[in-house]
This record gives sequence, structure tokens and C-alpha cells, in this order.
Amino acid sequence: MKTRNLVLIVTVFLSLISCKKDADSKKASAENTTNLPNYGNVDLNSVFTKADSQLGDKGILTGYIDQYYKKIWEGGNLSGGILVAKGDEILYENYRGFGREGNQMPIDKNTPLHVASVSKTLTAMAMLKLVEAGKIKLTDHLTQYFPGFPYPNVTVQTLLDQRSGLPKYEYFITKIQPAPAELSKPFITNQDVLDMIIKYKPDLARDTDTGFMYCNTNFAMLALLIEKITKTPFPQAMKEMIFQPLKMEHTYIFQEKDIPTAAQSFYYGGNRLYPLDRLDLIYGDKNVYTTPRDLYNFSKAMYSKDFLKPDLMQMVFTPYSNEKSGMNNYGLGFRMKIFDNGEKLTYHNGWWHGTNSVFAHLLKSKVTIVAIGNKYSNQVYTALALSGLFEDFPVQKDKLHSVMNDNKDTLNAGHEVFGE
Repeated sequence: MKTRNLVLIVTVFLSLISCKKDADSKKASAENTTNLPNYGNVDLNSVFTKADSQLGDKGILTGYIDQYYKKIWEGGNLSGGILVAKGDEILYENYRGFGREGNQMPIDKNTPLHVASVSKTLTAMAMLKLVEAGKIKLTDHLTQYFPGFPYPNVTVQTLLDQRSGLPKYEYFITKIQPAPAELSKPFITNQDVLDMIIKYKPDLARDTDTGFMYCNTNFAMLALLIEKITKTPFPQAMKEMIFQPLKMEHTYIFQEKDIPTAAQSFYYGGNRLYPLDRLDLIYGDKNVYTTPRDLYNFSKAMYSKDFLKPDLMQMVFTPYSNEKSGMNNYGLGFRMKIFDNGEKLTYHNGWWHGTNSVFAHLLKSKVTIVAIGNKYSNQVYTALALSGLFEDFPVQKDKLHSVMNDNKDTLNAGHEVFGE
């Protein structure tokens, strides 16, 4: 009798587990249902081999990163989170500070923070998924999609590789006289930026495709293109194409409805809130709110052979601005440093008001480095120097040595000459 009861209990228990798994599977399937091209074909659990995660001197490295964290993050009273991972293994992760005024919203692994221009990498990958699906071509001109757009030579690719020459919206809108009606609104939108470009036709900052010029307008226009092609608001399109398929469960595009609840950014040296202004709802170039773990998922996906077709993936990390010799360059939505020894560091930094961020995606070692700070400090950018622990990046090794030995010039260097 006891045996029969035990068998019954086990059967019921297993049945309940099976039902829960089925329910969870159906829920996940329903959440990921979309007609948009997306990264749902990437299996995050089978991206890496065992060798990709192996590290012979793991204890020494993680101890060194911990020393770095204590010295720079704790010593500098930074607020935010940092994560370093190799392959499938998170080597180091830590969080501190608060997301909202009055020491509210303690920051942990599930707290979405603004990553500013790191958003450009995600916008770029959404566009490239549409290119892969044949919905748009890199050679397409914006005039095909935006009637009246006054720059006939600007293409999708010149937006992605920062060679369009478009004027920076942060500046040209302030020079229009009399002031456009759009500027009387509390917040202007991507569509407002496009409308002002078409109406006022500001001069190009430089001729299209003649050289690199970092410009937020490029990625604000890419967000509008994504909306036009998908017939879906950009925040929803990004959710369906990238965030949900890659299990980025704490990631979203910041909108006006999020103001009361989203993490805030603060001035350096205190807890004074950095106030929102009229540019704070423009997206594509910024306004991805995410976590180090979610960005790690995104980075893992990009290591997958299933992420994009090989020819497109190769283009992402190809340097396109070679008019002048130098270490710094730009691919499609990614910065890169190409060192004299031929090694290439691929990454993107971010800055917007009180936010600083670093996202490094190391191609050879399969290492991901994420640092997000919501209390303005140039010291957040020193996290990129950790890349020198994993690959032969001489400049980064020197910077890390300087950081750990109190070289004030390095600590105050900020985003360097190449900007965010």
C-alpha cells in the first residue's frame, strides 16, 4: 500500500512539473510571436564550446578585476553595474548605488539603466536583420523612404558607418531662426527631427561618404526607417526583434510613460538629479534601458553563427573610415581600435547627461565587458582597459596599469579623442 501511494505521489508530482513546463513553454512562445524578422533563431545555450569558457588563470584575473572594482568603483563612489564574462561563464559581476532620487531603487542585476550610445549597437543589429530579410538594402537612399529628404547621397550604410555627413540634431535645431514650433514642446521626437531637416534643409556637416563623423542624427534616422519598414513603433519593434528573442527581460526603449518609474541619472560628485530636457525622448541613438546581464545575452548572440549571415556579420566589424591612418575606426554600429600588432578591439561607449557606459565584445577571446554608470563619471570608461587582460591590446594594458597605479591623466581621460 505504501509503495502504491508513493508511486501515485511521484506520478502526480511529475505530472505537475510537466504541466508547468508546458505552460511556461506556451507562455514563452506566445510572448515571442512576431511577424517581424528577429533573432529568435539564436540558441543562447549552444553558442560556445567548453573551450570558449576556459581560463587557465581565472583566479588571478578575477582577483585583479575585483581590485580594479574596489579601487575605481567603490573608491570613486560610482553608481551602476559591471560584468565581465568569457564564453558562458560570468567571471565577475558587481552592483552599487541607487536608481532614483532619495536612495530609492537599489541597483542590482535586474535594474535597467540607460546605456546611452551603446544603444546604437542594438539599433544597428535590428536594421541589419531587416537587411538580411530583404526588407531594405544597405545601398538604399533615404530619399526612397522619406520624401523631401534633402540629401540625395545619404544611404542606409552611411548612417550605420557614421559617414553620412548629416548635421547633429543637438546643434542644428538650436540655430534655426525663428525657433521652430517643434522646440516649444516639452519633448521633441524623431519625427520632429526629420520634419525640421526636410523643412529647413540645414547644411551637411561634411560631404556624404567622405569621412567619419560621429553623429546621433544617423541613428535617430535609422530608428525611423525601422518604424517605416516594420510598420511598428520603434520600442515595440525592438522588443519583438531583439529583446524578447534574446531573453533580454529587463530591457526596453525609454518613453514618456517610463519617466515616473525608470532609473534616473545624476551629476558627478553628488546625488543631484540630472534633469530631463527636450532631447530625452529621441531614440535609436540612445534610450535603450538595460542591464549588464541582458547586454551579455546580446553579446552572446552576436558570437553565434546563426546571428546574421556571415557576409553581413563580417561587415559589422569592418573599418570603413580609412582616409586617415590611425588606431580608431567605426564599423556598422560598432567602434573599433586597430592596434599596430593587427589586433582589433570592438566596442561602443555611451554618454548622455549623467549616464556613462561601456560595452566591449572581444572577437577572439569571446569576452564581454559591460559597465553602466548612472552618476556621471569619466572613470566608468576605464572598464574598457580590462580588455587588455584577455587579448593583446598593448594600449589597453598600459591604460589598465596606469589606472591601477593612480595615473591621474588616465583616470581623467574620459572618452578620449574619439568621443563616446
